[in-house]
Formats: sequence, structure tokens, C-alpha cells
Amino acid sequence: MAEVSFHREIERLRLGDGETFQGEGILAVTKALLQSGVAYVGGYQGAPVSHLLDVLLEAEDLLGELGVHLQTCTNEAAAAAMLGASIHYPVRGAVTWKSIVGTNVAADALSNLASAGVTGGALIIVGEDYGEGASVIQERTHAFALKSSLWLLDPRPELPTIVRMVEKGFELSEASNTPVMVELRVRACHVFGAFKARDNVAAKVSAARRLGEPAAFSYERLSHPPATFRQERDKIDRRLPAAQTFILDNELNETLGPRDGELGIIVQGGLFNVLNGRLALAGLSDACGNVQLATHVLNVTHPLVPEAIVRFCAGKRAVLVVEEGAPEFLEQAIGQILRKADLNTALHGKDMLPAAGEVTPLVMAKGLSAFLTRYGRRVDPLAAWLDEVEAHRVAVAGVLAPLPPRPPNFCTGCPERPVFSAMQLLKREVGPVHVAADIGCHAFATFPPFSQGHSILGYGMSLASAAAVAGTQVKRPISVMGDGGFWHNGLLTGVAGAAFNRDDSVLVIMNNGYSSATGTQDIPSSQPNADGRGRGIEIEAALRSLGLTWVKRVRTYGVAGVLKTLKQAMTEPGKGLRVIIADGECQLARQRRLRPALAKAVAAGERVERTRFWVDPEVCTGDHSCMRLSGCPSLTLKPSEDPLRTDPVAHVNTDCVGCGLCGEVAHAAQLCPSFAQIDIIQNPNAWDRLRARLSGALIRLLGGRVAAAAPPPAR
Repeated sequence: MAEVSFHREIERLRLGDGETFQGEGILAVTKALLQSGVAYVGGYQGAPVSHLLDVLLEAEDLLGELGVHLQTCTNEAAAAAMLGASIHYPVRGAVTWKSIVGTNVAADALSNLASAGVTGGALIIVGEDYGEGASVIQERTHAFALKSSLWLLDPRPELPTIVRMVEKGFELSEASNTPVMVELRVRACHVFGAFKARDNVAAKVSAARRLGEPAAFSYERLSHPPATFRQERDKIDRRLPAAQTFILDNELNETLGPRDGELGIIVQGGLFNVLNGRLALAGLSDACGNVQLATHVLNVTHPLVPEAIVRFCAGKRAVLVVEEGAPEFLEQAIGQILRKADLNTALHGKDMLPAAGEVTPLVMAKGLSAFLTRYGRRVDPLAAWLDEVEAHRVAVAGVLAPLPPRPPNFCTGCPERPVFSAMQLLKREVGPVHVAADIGCHAFATFPPFSQGHSILGYGMSLASAAAVAGTQVKRPISVMGDGGFWHNGLLTGVAGAAFNRDDSVLVIMNNGYSSATGTQDIPSSQPNADGRGRGIEIEAALRSLGLTWVKRVRTYGVAGVLKTLKQAMTEPGKGLRVIIADGECQLARQRRLRPALAKAVAAGERVERTRFWVDPEVCTGDHSCMRLSGCPSLTLKPSEDPLRTDPVAHVNTDCVGCGLCGEVAHAAQLCPSFAQIDIIQNPNAWDRLRARLSGALIRLLGGRVAAAAPPPAR
């Protein structure tokens, strides 16, 4: 049950030879896989490539027609291990995940796969989540490719090049018997464009055309000593030269612009569009990429081809290497190539571009301007644009006061927010507590108003990260983990370890039904439904199978109940892991499911009742503790209606989804009675109308004129 539906876009995947495919980058990748005769696909969801797996799942009928085996993997390690099918057999396989965190999880399988090498083409499509818009640690896939001798493609962000690199990636893998990684930045995943499609190809060996017998045993194909020593030599002596020859013969890297001239630029393929935009601003290119300055585009960033680098740099006075992030792998390698070739071309890179961080248009403009100015090229339009940007920044800073922080937050009605409200209340009674945070929506609790969490060390790793804390502190630490993280890594790495070591700790598992942070994809404990792949596997059963006895379930929206259970977990005598399963369906998924059903019922004339909450402005004291303990976006402020009170009062806006947290917090914390529940009834029956009239009459009798300020009766 993914967040976005691709039913209409999937029809484009059936386009044939010569037809024009239009769409975004991630759909083009899917089409390229089908055109390449892929036999099996799998992966783990994660931005910016979440949609690739979502599209594959929604296109399952088409995949079935082509005999493509589809595997939804529980984590990236499982996805990488799938590629083992290509070690012995001439079958093409592709897997996907978000890097660098996903690549780290997959590291064991990838290293062994790279050592043994492959017979069929093996492609790893990674979302390079780097830069200010990223949600993970700032590292690059390049280092892993270097370490394990995996070839790394970084295609120029335009659809024909992306499609060609995916198709050629399989061929490169087979020509050099090496797995190939294709990294796609956010801008590449979501760039829109068109390309000429080809017919989809059914693999010769697939789910529809199965092999009758397995491959013969060959110890040399195992990543196990002593075969691994010979495999290391094979990487260098045969596979690397084969890859470089293929890259050169198929012109995977592009040299654009004039062949002569004293200046040149070498750029990662994924950064070309940013570079081209600034070159166009300087009058050295146009929107179509017709550069007027010699530019070598590295659609393959590893391995480099020394012959091509030397040919490009020969005769040039200076070359600028445009590389994102640190260390400067490309700049170092290119410098070594030039030194060995005895070329005196001046090499620039991180001396003119920042050592770390995303290469944005502004960053690119500054580096390009410095490079061109250094060698006497006039860049008046570029310099003028930079001056204009700086002047605008100064002008804005002079007019605007510092903007208030607006940290990320839970969605309105999120079932996880009440748990953190309860944890805030818990601190009032037991004092500060060590909280091990985790990857997922619940990581928003590290921001105000909750501001809690001492570490985030990996998806499903919270309990493992609290192991030593539990053994060195008097108070039990609390670890927070999502149901997605539980199945991804937490069950084995955290829970099994804690059970084995009898760690004295508390684990809260947010059971919201999906891998919500990546777009509400199904996980093993998701409930089975017509559109999903959930199996309804019980988390509690998995916990008890490990011998855990202190396992309690709570309804997340009942703050008082969550608080009571947390207190029990923290204070009851004894030793061992205490697990609280906090049940509450992801509100986004719930609203997508309920709203169409309610709209259909209203249109059919059926009685529909919805719940909303309201704050009585005459009762609200203006303390606003409800906000400090909730943080709900629908709970805000409005001016007081009382002319004698200057402080604003709490107000529930129309975004309210009726989860009841605001009232629950108010009552659990014993703050104030200003919250009231409103039941909105559409298509009321006779009893509803009679009750509304009786209530209105009673209010008018008891409240007099004050009744005018009361909320309207049900309609």
C-alpha cells in the first residue's frame, strides 16, 4: 500500500520499439530494466529510489508476463544477497536501495559478491541521498565502489543517458564479470523527459523459463579462501582492464564541446546539469548542453580510463575537476594519471570548490568563476549573477528578522506523537531517562517539543545501541523502534541480543502497520489486503518466541494508559527486557483509506459521524502546556475573545483529524478542562435531530446568551 499510485504510468512500460516514453527518471529506469531482459528484481524501499520498488510492485502483472521474479526484501543485505543468482547463471538481476546507509547494511553480501564476480549482469541501483535534502549521514557510494572493486555509474541526468547507462550497465557487468552500481541523485530520479523506447525483452532464463538443473559445483566461484586470493588477482589483472576497454569502446563517458582550447572541465555525470546551467549563464553553453568549453562527462566514475583522461587533458593549460563531497577521490586519481603520463596540465578541484557539501548552482557558480578568472577568461554575466545573489541576500537579511525555527514534525493525528507525550509526562515522575532513538518517523521526537534521544546509529539499531547503557546506569534506558525497523534489523540485532544477555532495558515498538517513513510500504506485520503484500505476522509472537515474557500492548492514543505502562516498565523489580508494543495505524494510510469510504457513504445518503475537537476560549487559561506536550500542527493559537485578556488562547484548526491527543494530554496531565469533543453527523437520522433539538433547548435554558458562543449542534 504505497503512498503514491503509479497505475497510469505503468501502462507506459508496455511501449514498444520506436515509441516515445515520457515520464520521470525512476520510471525510465524501470523501463530500461525491462528492455534489458532482466530476470529478477528486488530491493528495499528508501528515498530517493522508493518509487522504483513501488513501481515494480504495481507492475507485477507485467513482470509476470515477462517472467521477471520480484522479491520484496526485508533489508538491503537480503537484496544484495539475491544477486548471488548471477554468480553461476547467465541471468540478469537488479536490486535497489538508498545509499549510503543501505549500502552499509548490504556490505557483507556486496563484498563477497564482488570477490566471486558474476556471470550474468548484476546491477545495483542506489539512491545517492547526499546534500541538504538528504535524510541520512553524509557519505558517498564512491568509497564503497573503490574498496570492493565495484564499477560505479553516475549518469548525466537526462532520460536517454539514464536509460543507456542502465542497459550498458548490464553489458559492462557481463563483459568484466563484475557487479555494477548505478547511483541516482534526487535530481536524476525525478527529472522529467522523453526517450525512444525499445521492446521489452523476456529473459532466456527466468521465472517463466526455469533451469532444469543447478550449476555444477565449482569451488573457484565461492568467496572463500583460498579462492579469494585468486579472485583478488583476477579483479586487477583481468576484470579491471576488461571494464576499461568496454567503457572506452562503448563511449560511456562523453567529451562535449571543442576538442582544442587551453581550459577543460571534468565533471561527474550526475552534476552535469548544474554545471551546464552555470556555463549557460556565463555564455558558454545553452539549455541543450551545447557547451563551448571542453567538458569530459564521467558517466562512469569508477573505474577511470587513464587513456581517455590523458587524451582529454593533453595540451590544456588547466583542468577543473567538479566532484561532490569528500575525500576528492576523482581529483586524486586524475592527478595520479596525469603525473604518470608526465603531463604538466594544472589540476584544480577542491581548491576552488568546497571540500564537503552539495554542489548547488551557487556553489558551482563560485567555483567556475574562480577557475575561469584564474586563467584570464571574462565571466562578466556569471560575476554579475553572483553579485546579484549576494546583494539579494544582504537586502533580505536587512529587512527580515530572524525566522523562527520550523523543525520537521509528525503528521497531524500521527499515532506516534501520543507515546512521546506520555514519555514527557513520565520524566516528571521518574526524572531524566536515556532514550535511544532510531531511524523512522519517530525520529521526529528528537525535535521540539519533545527534544529527546541520545543516539541514532542505524535502522532498527536503537536497542542494540542502549546495551552498554543498560549495563552502566541505574535507570533502565528506553529504546524506541518502529515496526519497519524491527523487521529490518531490530529483531536480530537488538531483541535477540537483549534476550540472550538479559539486558535490563525497555523497548517501545511503534506498530503503525507500514514502513511509513518511506511511503507506507508493506512490511511482514502489515495486514493482508487486495493491494498489498502484508502477511500479518505478529510482532508479539516473534518476541515471545525468543523467551520474552514482559510484553504489553497499548493503544497509542490513550496517553494515560501509555504513561501507566511506561511507569510499570521502568519501576517494576526484576531484570530483563520489557517490551511495549504501541498500536496505532499510520494516520496518512488511515485517512487515505477512510476518506474515500466516508465520501461514498455520504453521497449514498448513509449516516456518517466524524469526531473533531474544540477548545473553549473562555475556559482556556493560556498556559499552553497542551502544545508543549503534543506538538500537533492542528493545535495552534488565536487571539482571545475576552478584551481583558491579552494572551492568545489555544485553538484547534480545521486540519484536525479527531485523534483526540490534545484532550488526552490535557486530561492525562491534569491541565485544564477546556477541550471538548464535537461529533459531526452527516445525513442525521430522526434520533440525531431530536437529540440536537433537546440539547439546544437545554443549552439555551441553562446558558442564556452565552449559548451563542457554544459550538453549533450536530447537523
